[in-house]
Amino acid sequence: MTRYWLLTVSVSFLALAGCGTDTDIETEAEPQARPNILLIVADDLGYSDVGAFGGEIRTPTIDQLAAEGLRFSSFHALPTCSPTRSALLSGNDNHVAGLGVMGEFIYPEIADLPGYEGHLSDQVATIPEILRGAGYHTYMAGKWHLGEDDAQSPYARGFEQTFTMMNGGGSHWADMRPLHPSEMIYRRNGQRIEALPDDFYSSKDYTDALIEFIDSNKDDGNPFFAYMSYTAPHDPLHAPAEYTAKYSGQYDYGWDALAVRRLTRLQELGLVPPDIMEFPPNFMTREWDSLSAEDKAAYARDMEVYAAMVEYMDMSIGRLFDCLREHGLYENTLIVFFSDNGANGAHATAYPGNADGSYLATFDNSLENRGLPGSFIDLGPSWAQASSAPFRFFKSFTAEGGIKSPLIAKLPGTMSTAGQWNHVLLHVTDIMPTFLEMAGAAYPQALDGRPIRQPIGKSMGPILEGTRESIRENEGFGYELFEMRAYFQ
Repeated sequence: MTRYWLLTVSVSFLALAGCGTDTDIETEAEPQARPNILLIVADDLGYSDVGAFGGEIRTPTIDQLAAEGLRFSSFHALPTCSPTRSALLSGNDNHVAGLGVMGEFIYPEIADLPGYEGHLSDQVATIPEILRGAGYHTYMAGKWHLGEDDAQSPYARGFEQTFTMMNGGGSHWADMRPLHPSEMIYRRNGQRIEALPDDFYSSKDYTDALIEFIDSNKDDGNPFFAYMSYTAPHDPLHAPAEYTAKYSGQYDYGWDALAVRRLTRLQELGLVPPDIMEFPPNFMTREWDSLSAEDKAAYARDMEVYAAMVEYMDMSIGRLFDCLREHGLYENTLIVFFSDNGANGAHATAYPGNADGSYLATFDNSLENRGLPGSFIDLGPSWAQASSAPFRFFKSFTAEGGIKSPLIAKLPGTMSTAGQWNHVLLHVTDIMPTFLEMAGAAYPQALDGRPIRQPIGKSMGPILEGTRESIRENEGFGYELFEMRAYFQ
């Protein structure tokens, strides 16, 4: 295939800023030769949820992407949403990027510590700031979760067109009901949105917006960087009834049986040794057979809704790909898909202000309404453990179930490594260097006249091209979040 990432480009970034700042860029390649870049991030998707990673949920679009691209079995994100997103967009450690803690969980002992600001730091440059300065259009739709103020918005950090939810989560419907007693904030191109359309559904409308943005400049010859940041399948679990109905009765066997089925499929894929017969114990899970019939029905419905969210997201990704094909853009687009962390095992009572149950009592979680407007249901630790198979624990933990993510990457054209697996250690900070190399751009030494921290990630280009198996030797990664620590090598 064409080696798009080996462009010869000289870039001067002495005073790069995101919006409206002139940059001195010289390139020997024509703008059309540089690839478009489509980054797709799922929210709280488990490692083995999609078909390409052993799941039973119907994900034909993602599975086809895996057949055309390269799957990575040992890709590491961070344990929760905003730390991962800060490392993703900056190519740096989440503490350097300001997200040593999630903004909604700052507590007095760390409130004034550097690296624990709870929003994206001005010590780093972002992918859209750099690529916009290099001549790319930059678009974003979906979840931001890196700061809610005007100066912290994606529109202020390099994105040209945006439709975003600023918070960590909330209703997927038009009612804008938050995760906990607060408010949901939506912005379009920096301006606050006070109300959503009556037929709003998160995955549908975020996809609509990104397609609109891509359409707006499709003929001007300049490449684009598009960040599709879905909020599915983050709780509250919501899905159109017709999608949930597809999974009716399919999880009545419970989470223990699901974990075994996932493990078997992962063994068939060669990701788990055949002699592994069971999972390490998890003190947070319950045995399915210990539940009452009423509880089994409710929990099975929750997993049905979760699966429906994932399938609907997959369908929406297919709509994006159809848009690219219609405009003749698909063959010149680098596509990357992964989840920001493991499946979410926390109950809704864990969110700030929800412990006393008064806010959650305002929702209708009857069996008939679970997953529909006015409900607030979650995955819980037992389904989340099965969803994170074959690993221990899930989101929020620095164990593998919290930080290993199903990564799929497809280069423009036909890949020599199409349909294959790579099993070496990779990290979310490697995404930015990969994009910059393939776009022929360079990380700046300064931003708005101030020095900025250099990225720690490494480009995955040689792996994607099939010229190298690994980009590291004897290097590892350290993690710290919520005072839990880990090191992987």
